[in-house]
Amino acid sequence: MKLFLLGALFSCVWFAPFATAAESTQNPAFQAYTRDALSLNGEWKIIVDPYENGYYNYRYEPFDQQENPSVNAFFTDSKQKTPSDLIEYDFDKADTLQVPGDWNTQNEKLYYYEGSVWYRKKFDAPKANKSDRQFIYFAAVNYRADVYLNGKKLGVHVGGFTPFHYEVTGKLKSKDNSLIIKVDNKRHADAVPTLNTDWWNYGGITREVKLLNVPGVFIRDYKIALTSLEQKTVSGSVLLDGAKGGEKIQLRLPELNIKQTLTTDKNGNATFSFTVPDAQLWSPENPKLYAVQVTSGKDKLTDTIGLRTITTQGKQLLLNGKPLFLRGISVHEEYSAEGGGRVKNAKEAQALLNWAKDLNANFVRLAHYPHNEDMVRLADQMGLLVWSEIPVYWTINWKNEETYKNAEAQLTAMIERDKNRAAVIIWSLANETPVSDVRNQFLGRLAKTARALDNTRLLSAAMEKHYRSDNPNIAVVEDPLADIVDMVSFNQYIGWYDGLPEKADKVTWEINYDKPVFISEFGGGARYGYHGDVNTIFTEEFQENLYIKSLGMIDKIDGYVGTSPWILTDFRSPRRLLDGIQDDFNRKGVFSNEGKKKKAFFVLQSYYEKKEQEMKQKQ
Repeated sequence: MKLFLLGALFSCVWFAPFATAAESTQNPAFQAYTRDALSLNGEWKIIVDPYENGYYNYRYEPFDQQENPSVNAFFTDSKQKTPSDLIEYDFDKADTLQVPGDWNTQNEKLYYYEGSVWYRKKFDAPKANKSDRQFIYFAAVNYRADVYLNGKKLGVHVGGFTPFHYEVTGKLKSKDNSLIIKVDNKRHADAVPTLNTDWWNYGGITREVKLLNVPGVFIRDYKIALTSLEQKTVSGSVLLDGAKGGEKIQLRLPELNIKQTLTTDKNGNATFSFTVPDAQLWSPENPKLYAVQVTSGKDKLTDTIGLRTITTQGKQLLLNGKPLFLRGISVHEEYSAEGGGRVKNAKEAQALLNWAKDLNANFVRLAHYPHNEDMVRLADQMGLLVWSEIPVYWTINWKNEETYKNAEAQLTAMIERDKNRAAVIIWSLANETPVSDVRNQFLGRLAKTARALDNTRLLSAAMEKHYRSDNPNIAVVEDPLADIVDMVSFNQYIGWYDGLPEKADKVTWEINYDKPVFISEFGGGARYGYHGDVNTIFTEEFQENLYIKSLGMIDKIDGYVGTSPWILTDFRSPRRLLDGIQDDFNRKGVFSNEGKKKKAFFVLQSYYEKKEQEMKQKQ
């Protein structure tokens, strides 16, 4: 039985959607994935708090803004000192959830729940040198996280899909530290994404948590990229935290015989450039990765990187200077084959990418938010190109400056985390947003930010089509956003939301941009195992026919460089309510949510095999 808790009923009116500028914590980049760390994953105690009694007093005043908060503030993790003490919670006796993980699929009572859940983890701090520094790192928490350590607030993070961290140097006890997070996944009109989405609002600490111990001066970040294909020039930078200037950094790529010594400026930054004439370039056919080592003082950071370029020339898309066709599929970060929900680990990410490879895909569109870091790193290893986007989805509050700052923070965090992944070739700004002056200004600002952070990748967004007023069979893509992005991408659902599949036989396209054209979505729903003729909706035969008609239509578009049909697997959505067919799942997957192939899978697989052969013949 699926239960709906009252907290969700009040989700639009009670609490601020995100922290104020003074309250929120915007973290600088921190390359943490490959560092040794103490894992704080596993079992956490939880208290479900729909009325937020652990955060507000009865006058609706936040406990954490009071000089002497009540013992009934959950973040104090208080215990009775005498039998007469009135304390109305007890983490030690509370239920548990696994981290990483969403609460919706771990506890049946929380399946539909939107509200606050308090998480607590007790841990002992590892021994460290007096000069060392400690950080608690969260890979993602959906959506707002108020973080407390030993009764003191560390900060607030807003955004459900990007990493954040807090320095806790000098704040740890050797034994019995209490880390408490109030996780709030309520939707809000001013948030990013906004109230209305077509995916499940999984709440919880959905990605890993770890405690990092680093030297007093440590390697916070680095950036590396092939910046000239002709000269085989590699350029980048390294950033030391705690530096005063003049520190030495050793940069090595052993396989390429690169060894450089860099010197930091007063901000701890050092730049570099070198040529690699004999380097193998990264591509889907040859996903070559090189070990990179960055050392400074007592600190060492290791990673693997690929070297490649992605550019456009007129209507051509070029990888390493050669024409590229994107044999893609869209992917949500959901793995339900084993009961799952949000992807929790590298094994589940690998399963999704293996299914994409089964299609003979060379590209995945990671929709509609930044996916976990396992996904993009595995794509690096497997030779899958990646489109990564932020959840500026449908109708954002374009006029609200705090909403813009939220979107920009998520964009910045996505780029900073994944800027060294060769697989990522496209940063996407938005999906299916209605054209208006305020929207154009909002997305134009995001585009400037993205290009300032990273000029080695392409920008795009999933736009929409309309029809010529004088001819309903001519579909038009015309959007001011197309002028500022590098690739004209759009979603179209001819045959599903727009007529029947046979309509695709009649439609032609008018796209007047000298840029590559990419169809970021098309498709239709089918329940696996439900069969009938091609005119019966939700059958595998209807979906199969829709794919045949759609691929035949888009293949004729001038400048067409690829597609990412919607979608790899069926996924949960509260918008999909048809009993016996949808049952809380969007059924547009070419795989069922249990990983079974529908008939449309084989149509797309065959099409991609044909496209791969065509590209080989051209080269």
